[in-house]
Amino acid sequence: MSRVLDYFFRGLMVLAPAAITIWVFWLIISKVDEWVGFGIPGAGFVVTVALITLFGFLTSSFLARWTVGFMDNTFARLPLVRLVYASTRDLLEAFVGEKRRFDKPVLVAMSPDGEEKAFGFITQESMTRFGLEDHVTVYLPFSYTFTGVIRVFPSRNVRPLSNDSAEVMAFVVSGGVTEPKV
Repeated sequence: MSRVLDYFFRGLMVLAPAAITIWVFWLIISKVDEWVGFGIPGAGFVVTVALITLFGFLTSSFLARWTVGFMDNTFARLPLVRLVYASTRDLLEAFVGEKRRFDKPVLVAMSPDGEEKAFGFITQESMTRFGLEDHVTVYLPFSYTFTGVIRVFPSRNVRPLSNDSAEVMAFVVSGGVTEPKV
């Protein structure tokens, strides 16, 4: 009986991640298809990706940049809209924009004796505007989620890492169980 349970759990470890990944992407694609109204599975998703890419291409022109700047300024004047728009824009730019913020992985000494450490990403290299000379802002992602927390540390407590930022993020988000690529 023990051997059967062992086989069951091995099978579960192989199939569950694949099944959950396929299910999540199927839900996303189905929802986009439903919104767009195409009857062919996946067609709405493909059209949406193509339109977003086309829009990205079109925003490369001077006129489009002016239009985006006008939209930014307009949204910046609306109290509640400003908060949602700016936060969303900054979050997306942090991951995929020209101003990527999670590209400087660091190791931070969290305790006074330096024994407790955490992986993070420098998001601001200067905090002088807040009167904190020689301090940096570090984003510390949480495991098994897409959230995290920012903390301000003295620069002496932060050591840059030479590792790839995606590798460090995968390690943290996985709870430390992802094996680094050699």
